[in-house]
Amino acid sequence: MKKIAIVFFTFFICLNLISQENTNPKSQPSNFLSKSYYSINFGGIFYPFSNGNLIDGYSSESLSRNYFSGRMLLGYKIQPNLAVQFGTIRPAAWFKYDNVNGIGYENSVWINAWSLSLKKNINLNKKLSIYGEAGIANVTRVGFSINEKVIYANAHYASLLYGFGFNYKLNEKWRLNLFGTFLPKSTKENQPSISQVSFGFEYHLNKLSKEVVEKHENNGHFFPKNMVQVSYGTSKIGFGANRFFGMSLKVGNFESFGVPVFWVGEVKAENSVSVTYQRLVFRTEKIFSLDWGVSVTAFNTEATNEQVLAFSIFPTMRFYFLRRKGFDMYANYSLIGPTLLTKGNLDNLNAGPKITYQDTMGLGIFFGKKRSYNAELRIMHYSNGNIFPQNAGVAVPIQFTLGKTF
Repeated sequence: MKKIAIVFFTFFICLNLISQENTNPKSQPSNFLSKSYYSINFGGIFYPFSNGNLIDGYSSESLSRNYFSGRMLLGYKIQPNLAVQFGTIRPAAWFKYDNVNGIGYENSVWINAWSLSLKKNINLNKKLSIYGEAGIANVTRVGFSINEKVIYANAHYASLLYGFGFNYKLNEKWRLNLFGTFLPKSTKENQPSISQVSFGFEYHLNKLSKEVVEKHENNGHFFPKNMVQVSYGTSKIGFGANRFFGMSLKVGNFESFGVPVFWVGEVKAENSVSVTYQRLVFRTEKIFSLDWGVSVTAFNTEATNEQVLAFSIFPTMRFYFLRRKGFDMYANYSLIGPTLLTKGNLDNLNAGPKITYQDTMGLGIFFGKKRSYNAELRIMHYSNGNIFPQNAGVAVPIQFTLGKTF
């Protein structure tokens, strides 16, 4: 299942980008993109972990549950009402066994599921439809040990995934979702069932008329066709931004303050330098663009000063939220860019295979007379997305970026 997930997602991204390169102008989606959509959803996740999951002789004084969770999906419409979806389900914060055996231990259990499924819509009217979903999921659980004794073992297995929900069509681009997703328990893997109820949206790309395309291309809004960036980051400024967007920032009595839209990582990069090239793939009228990019990042780790190079190819979603006479301001988000690290295990932690993924999130501006220059703040993350139990993850703190468009 893990190999299927990696191959499918990499194929999806590469085919998406290559197919779009033949499309001109950029405001007209390619045939492939015009059948694609992405979906972002948030809600509650439920898994009945208990002391019964621990080995004999161990129990927890209390259990800490954070029910808030997210599900992100990429979809491709095989037919108007039949789609294949690839995505992930994960809680915002991990389940925790508090004060195991009354000796002060607090141990988290990580759970994550990547899924590949078919989704079938049945229209009730022009706006509302119901749908069913069925597929397979790559479930990964990271348990814990005490004094090198395994108390709750790691698990990695394939599971059935199924669900149903409601889809409300706002217009040709936007749809609202309300749905439930279920994964049955695995007695063999000592894993309780997983269920999620979530609410969110789908954004669909569609073919545009010739008149609309011409209007978009000539409306004067800036979208860089090509861009080269150089970035530098240092851990001396801390990992506050990483932890905030990973919902793990400690503020007062809050142990997990923030927004669960990014990840941190056990390995911390002390210094980092990146060189990035990005090329426009698709743009809307004013707000959204999709780029593809390649990058080389060099960083050294805080704990053991290991020197690492990361070679990545990635998609970037860019959202323009402020356009003024002298500048354009945007936020960007890049998920699961296939990456090769020159080293696997870092800082004596098992980070999994050298083939991993890069995630970035940033805030930036284009400025200058012809928007020839770029400045950006970004955070980065390397991990295999818990596709494997061995996934320490690398956190790269805020990078200060300067760029040139052409």
